[in-house]
Amino acid sequence: MSTVITVRDIDPADKNWLKAEARRRGVSMGEFVRRLIREKRAADKREKKPSEIARWYFGPEHGVSLARPKVMLRPKPIKFEK
Repeated sequence: MSTVITVRDIDPADKNWLKAEARRRGVSMGEFVRRLIREKRAADKREKKPSEIARWYFGPEHGVSLARPKVMLRPKPIKFEK
């Protein structure tokens, strides 16, 4: 199933850029926009680690200094003697 969207009031320079980039890649403007959306979604999935989310909302640019978490050592396995 496909969905059609209409985007109004696009800056003419942005539209020209879309046309030129699509032409350079040999695809339609619609296909180029679909690729941009897929690439952005994939990048967002890779970027959203809990530590990055905390930094996004509470990082230095928001006046908060976050301490690095201490490295947790793996516990040694318990050996049972017979």
